[in-house]
Order: sequence, then structure tokens, then C-alpha cells
Amino acid sequence: MTVARVTEITASSTKSFEDALTVGVARACKTLNRVEGAWIQDQKVVIKNNKIVEYRVNMKVTFILEE
Repeated sequence: MTVARVTEITASSTKSFEDALTVGVARACKTLNRVEGAWIQDQKVVIKNNKIVEYRVNMKVTFILEE
């Protein structure tokens, strides 16, 4: 029987939402074993001086627990 856990991660990038997602997944895979999937729960931007300066994604990452 397989048991999975879901953890929430927020990642950011100055380039794009896609880059923020890539950064977040890479970091999750570095820290967690057996990452199986992720989904974006929320996206937002940080605006300063009328310009977007940061893209943020809040994601849920699923990983399989060790036996």
C-alpha cells in the first residue's frame, strides 16, 4: 500500500510564473524524496512603481512516504 503526503510550497521568480513553478518543483525535488506531482493553487504578482517585479506561485506538491 502506498501512502502519499501533500505539502504546500510558495516559489517566486523575477522572470515568469513558469520560472517560479520550475524553481519550486526543483527545490521540492531536492528536499523531498519520491515527488509524484504538483498543482498550482494560486498565482500572484508583486507590483512596484507600476511594474511587475516578481511572480509567485503557491503550489501543492505530492510525494510518497517511505515505508
